[in-house]
Amino acid sequence: MKKEYEILKVLSELPGVSGNEKKVSQFIAKEIKNHVSEVTYDNLGSVIGTKGQKGPRVMIAGHMDEIGLLVTQITKEGFIKFQTLGGWFSQVMLAQVWEIHTKKGIVYGITGVKPPHIIPQEKRKEALPIDSFYLDLGVSSKEEAENLGVEPGNMVVPHSTFKVLGNEKYLLGKAWDNRIGSAVVIEVLKRLDDDLPNQLFGTFTVQEEVGLRGAKTSAYVVEPEIAIAVDTGLANDVPGGEALEQSLGKGPQIFLYDGGLIPHQALRRFVIEVAKAEKIPYQEAFIVGGRTDAGHMHLNGKGAASLSIGIPTRYMHSHTSIIHYDDYENTIKLMVAVIKKLDQKKVDEILQD
Repeated sequence: MKKEYEILKVLSELPGVSGNEKKVSQFIAKEIKNHVSEVTYDNLGSVIGTKGQKGPRVMIAGHMDEIGLLVTQITKEGFIKFQTLGGWFSQVMLAQVWEIHTKKGIVYGITGVKPPHIIPQEKRKEALPIDSFYLDLGVSSKEEAENLGVEPGNMVVPHSTFKVLGNEKYLLGKAWDNRIGSAVVIEVLKRLDDDLPNQLFGTFTVQEEVGLRGAKTSAYVVEPEIAIAVDTGLANDVPGGEALEQSLGKGPQIFLYDGGLIPHQALRRFVIEVAKAEKIPYQEAFIVGGRTDAGHMHLNGKGAASLSIGIPTRYMHSHTSIIHYDDYENTIKLMVAVIKKLDQKKVDEILQD
């Protein structure tokens, strides 16, 4: 495996659902500590790495949490009932393997539901409701499950491993939404030197998947003038899909809009100008049914000129998704080039445009 894939593998495989991102934040803090002047936190656990001592306040953020489940109940027969964390589509959850993280270690379970043989014919074409699902641990009683360490409140994540696919630039893993955005912010902090024309706050937020919560609290800490969320976007270059501006390997997506943000138009134009000048490929996409951390960052205090950048991702919000390494690398290049040009004069021009 290529050396540059190693950090992506670690970030993808670390467990960290909304409200339980500690293992991810510990890894990230260790990765950035020698590349920033200080590492601080908001009171929810978002990580903030500061670089640069003067100039406008610039915030780039990738969220650390992944979609998953929370154990809510153990039935007397030993089956697990749960609450989803983040947006799950019921069909992608069926017959999947999960990891329940307990004080005694990982316990594996599989999504259980009625077999089709006993579902009326007319009902088989309907999407099954998630509240009819349970996790089967392969035990016969509540006591057996409890003896394994399972209890209400346990974090549950998809059981999935990082893999390099047929074309070695296609990378499969869980939690790309949004560990790949976190990886971009880590690498941006590493590649920029300390002589910046701005104060950069590389931020890794918590609880994005349940309402952009860490974005709100960390933005209160940072008080940005410019805020850019680096998240995943849709890759729809598949049979029956619309590939235009939604393709793997064609560059980062500079969003026209999403469910939480109409981007600051002058900032968006500036980022596109930088991409063109640096010959960095990009796509102009949009998301109707989702939003990014920029949805809260742009509303902090007096407001911040904000933008969402997406890394195209196939099969989002499932056990396994696919990204393209070139999109990751080009997003890093674009963010580095943009940040180098955000001096006080340029930020004033953007804010006054």
